[in-house]
Amino acid sequence: MFEKNKLAFLAPLICLLSLSSARAVEIEDHNQMMNHGDGHLMDMEGAMVMGQNTDTLPGGCEKIAATKEITVRAGHKYSEKFPGTMYAFDQQEFHFEPCTKLTVHFINEDQIRHQWMMHGLPKYLYPKGMFHLEVSGPGKVSGTLILPPGDKTYLVHCDIAQHMEKGMKGQLKVGKGSEDLPSIPGVTPAVFPDDYSGKVYDPKVDAPVTPVAVAQPPAQPAAPVAAPAPEPGFISGGSVIGLAIGLVLAPWLVKRFKGMSAGEIVATLIEQAAHLVSVAIEFIAKLIKLVGGKKAIPLPDK
Repeated sequence: MFEKNKLAFLAPLICLLSLSSARAVEIEDHNQMMNHGDGHLMDMEGAMVMGQNTDTLPGGCEKIAATKEITVRAGHKYSEKFPGTMYAFDQQEFHFEPCTKLTVHFINEDQIRHQWMMHGLPKYLYPKGMFHLEVSGPGKVSGTLILPPGDKTYLVHCDIAQHMEKGMKGQLKVGKGSEDLPSIPGVTPAVFPDDYSGKVYDPKVDAPVTPVAVAQPPAQPAAPVAAPAPEPGFISGGSVIGLAIGLVLAPWLVKRFKGMSAGEIVATLIEQAAHLVSVAIEFIAKLIKLVGGKKAIPLPDK
């Protein structure tokens, strides 16, 4: 009899706790934010949009190619399928054609702050080259941007301390994309893969082997070779080739920079040059890792 009364007492309590838990994860829609200019929207409830652009075309886009909407969810539960992670988005890869007008609906399902940030955008149009959505606690916020032209892969992630390192990141490919980014959960292998084997680290076995340079005998000095005399002529062969390349590229350059001011063209060229330098540095780093480090563990087949 006592056990029945006990259960009868506990049942309403469990029901109340369940209702309280359900209310705790209710998603609040932040759709009444103040516009602070330059695409910066925010409210006092912990939601923010930075870099919103609904109508200005990036240089090289003659028109909006497509209008798309996506919903991205963030939370601890989405990391369960990726061992060693703590947070994740519900999807890790996105594909869109260049010059797409994209609206992102970002839903945070955790009781903490999360972000969906996209980096590498043209700085003359997007402050700091960034598009940023943020929500504190369970909630929804929406923002719009227009993707640049060209084939490029952009990083999207949460910039809260350790959230990206614990799994909350992905990649967005415009067109064919430039290259896959490393350590995207479920998409690309980890740069430093987690080891769950439980074996003790042995520096003699597990440490990367550094190749030893073999001493080479000194090379004999070569006999000096006389430089060939310059060919006569007002225009050299190199000038002719350069002129031909310029004529071929001229229509593309006109289309690419159409509608842009001189400052925007210079900013775009500098940004592209910086990207090429970063690609070269990454390529050299991969060569060094290939020679002196161990290979990353490949992902299992899906």
